[in-house]
Amino acid sequence: MGIYLVSISAGEWSGEDDDEDEDEEEEGTGYGPRAAALNDALRARGLPPFTSLPEEAPFVRGSGLAFEEKLVPPMDGFVALCEAHLSPAETEVLCGWTLLVPISLDEEISLPVASAYTDETMVAGAPQVLALAERLAEAVGLPSAVPATSDNLELTTWFRDGAAKDLAATRPGPWADDLDTAFYVALYLRAAQFVLRRGSPVAYS
Repeated sequence: MGIYLVSISAGEWSGEDDDEDEDEEEEGTGYGPRAAALNDALRARGLPPFTSLPEEAPFVRGSGLAFEEKLVPPMDGFVALCEAHLSPAETEVLCGWTLLVPISLDEEISLPVASAYTDETMVAGAPQVLALAERLAEAVGLPSAVPATSDNLELTTWFRDGAAKDLAATRPGPWADDLDTAFYVALYLRAAQFVLRRGSPVAYS
């Protein structure tokens, strides 16, 4: 149980891979209605529909072809970091989305379709989220040793199972002072990088 941030394949996005579409859509976890609503919203803005997604790839640990992380630590420190370095509007762009897509969006798009945990879907563009996450990563001095792929809870494991603590002992700095905050900086950074590199959306599940 818990909240996960996961990537979405072409089959999932179109609904073709859903064995129980009706149940999933009732629970807000089916992607088909969100895909259709997003394309309607993009067309209304004069933008092309979002239809080019990669198919699900066979799992290879560290391949970077999928994204899956679990949101375990408290976010209080991360929220405080955002308040110190970002405007309220920028914080909303970074943290307020429930669907992140590889499209540059001047502003978030609110879709009247339920997502996994809310009654609507808030869509943000990965280029905008990446720019904000990079600012926070610079502010805390996030080390390059943080895992670059997140296809099997790499970030979650790295921060929770001791590797981050071991590195913090030899690489002190703002990032090491609050590893929970550093986890969320890395999470948003890697999520945006993945979406742009792979062309696959990520969403909460």
